Amino acid sequence: MANTHKNTDVRRGATFVRDLSDQSTRYLRAKDPFPEDTKKLRVIPVGGAEELGGRNMTILEYGDDIIVIDMGLQFPEEDQPGIDYLIPNPHYLKGKEHKVRAALITHGHMDHIGGVPHVMSMIGNPPIYATPLTMAIMQRRQAEHTQAPALNAHAVKHEDTIKLGSFKVEFLHVNHSIPDSAALIIHTPEGTILHTGDFKLDHSPLDEKPADMGRFARLGNEGVKMLMADSTSVSKPGHAISETTVQYNIDAIMQQAKAKVIVATFSTMLNRVQQVIKICEKYGRKVVIEGYSMRTNIEIAKELGYASFNPKTVISAKEALRMPAEKVAIVCTGSQGESKAALMRIANKEHKNFTIEKGDTVVFSSSVIPGNESAVQGLKDLIAKQRGRIINYKMMDVHIGGHAPREDLRMFLNVIRPQYLQPIYGDFYSFKLFEQMAVENGMEKDHIILTDNGRVVEAQDGEVRTTTETVPSYNVMVDGLGVGDLREVVIRDRQLLAQDGMMTVIVLVDTQANTLSQDPEIISKGFVHMKTSGELIKDIRKRIKEVVEEKYPEGSELNYEYVKNALREELGLFIYQKTQRRPMILPVVVEV
Repeated sequence: MANTHKNTDVRRGATFVRDLSDQSTRYLRAKDPFPEDTKKLRVIPVGGAEELGGRNMTILEYGDDIIVIDMGLQFPEEDQPGIDYLIPNPHYLKGKEHKVRAALITHGHMDHIGGVPHVMSMIGNPPIYATPLTMAIMQRRQAEHTQAPALNAHAVKHEDTIKLGSFKVEFLHVNHSIPDSAALIIHTPEGTILHTGDFKLDHSPLDEKPADMGRFARLGNEGVKMLMADSTSVSKPGHAISETTVQYNIDAIMQQAKAKVIVATFSTMLNRVQQVIKICEKYGRKVVIEGYSMRTNIEIAKELGYASFNPKTVISAKEALRMPAEKVAIVCTGSQGESKAALMRIANKEHKNFTIEKGDTVVFSSSVIPGNESAVQGLKDLIAKQRGRIINYKMMDVHIGGHAPREDLRMFLNVIRPQYLQPIYGDFYSFKLFEQMAVENGMEKDHIILTDNGRVVEAQDGEVRTTTETVPSYNVMVDGLGVGDLREVVIRDRQLLAQDGMMTVIVLVDTQANTLSQDPEIISKGFVHMKTSGELIKDIRKRIKEVVEEKYPEGSELNYEYVKNALREELGLFIYQKTQRRPMILPVVVEV
């Protein structure tokens, strides 16, 4: 990831990341923008250029025409307590809403559609284009946000072309871990841009056709000005295995299992869910689908014809309880150790219908998202203690990622042969790996565009350059119904509470005698245990009395704010000297 410092935007109060300008100019090889009074293509990633799996959004602008690609969400970091998720920052489009011709969505994963209910209203609710399954998932999510406006939705098929002002865009089928994914061929006055979206190369996928490499080859022959390529798995060597291999291994597991089989995966892995259902049909097992989002997505896919299986194979949990364990399989969410997901509730014996029994097989049919390692390990420990058998992708090929690894990216680069390359969807380390590979393939280093969130890339008269110009890309936080309304001080307070707790001090002052009317009351939450910290509490009460007497001498008029600030500062120093902790101190001064 780029070398950055965290700062605070005083207007919105949200945490954001800003580069040190001198360093960023050097490591991004940034140049001055083209003259302002000239027409040029501007490419601006406001999310997805400094992180994996989050708030992906890219703006393309030419003259008075703007298109937006994807609007994802990102889950919060550990130092952002209480935040539901983060969404892309559309601040650059403020005042330009009338220029936004459309939003284009590549596929139905939350890191590409999760911000739609919030961002669309901020940018004027322009027409939004996506393939049918992606559109249906978006529409369902939009309906869950009752404050969000109805989408001006347009479903498109692969190979459809739409004209959007200066842009002409073609949706092209690619394989990913969710059906109906698309790459975007964007014809602009400065040349053709190929935006891959999330993609992998699978020559024998299940339940869908492989990507049309012939069309990509023709595109390469026609000439591609810039390839914006998924770099998520560039650090993984070799080629991707096929979903056919995954199917073979899950088939073997089902055939050999003597008890219940639980397959945990992502709710959007619709091809994987369908694999499991069809394999269960083969061996006479019935399937229970656990997890609201997974059931919803399967229903949508079945309605649109993207999933086909015998409806009698899928049964309810109550029906499954009446069947022998060896005749039941459960497909569920929770492969990342999420506390409220189905698999965790089953493992914790909190699920109302299922538990882990001796001999059960639990298949983690997903990789572990960075940051979830501890939660997943804890979940596996729970299952192991209940004598369940665990199988994951490190033990057997029961999962394939949705992103092309290094050698597939190298092959794709050879097919497209772009004049310029801009790695997307990754951290700076991934971008540098992609750059290294592209140079090995013969690309000039100056033709590889490295960028970070908010960095403006411009194209004019055949040249593409990373510029020194940046636009706001700081995080917009969603907390409950609040979107972007959190101040940095709120996050700092939450961090402080999580680290050292809080202490409330209630002081009753007799204004006639200029003394405390009774001993101060102290309430500790997350700081110390009151019953076992008697001496410390006694010392704190003594210090409170001293501070009040020092700051409120006899005959003086009571100044509430002055006394409260003094208590906060003096007690903070006193407590730190005693405990090396810094609890949040909330003084309450009451006149009696």
